[in-house]
Amino acid sequence: MKPLKKLMGLILIILSPVILYFLINGALVNIDVNGKRDINKPIPWIIIITIFTPISVGLGIFGYYAFKGEYDDVNDYAENDHHLQMP
Repeated sequence: MKPLKKLMGLILIILSPVILYFLINGALVNIDVNGKRDINKPIPWIIIITIFTPISVGLGIFGYYAFKGEYDDVNDYAENDHHLQMP
């Protein structure tokens, strides 16, 4: 399971800037001053990029910690914290 977590972490680290690139590239390609459709206006693209940028950065941070091995012993904490549970 640990190698799978590291692999998924690496995938998330790589995927995070790729998602941002495609979002910004899609905005630059589709924004047109003379466009008549909603996708050609800059306001929806600004909203979409503003919402998805922190999500993408968060996935990259999550992937970094998964790749680093911070989540390898999550089950050990749950099994050893009996003193924290309510009786």
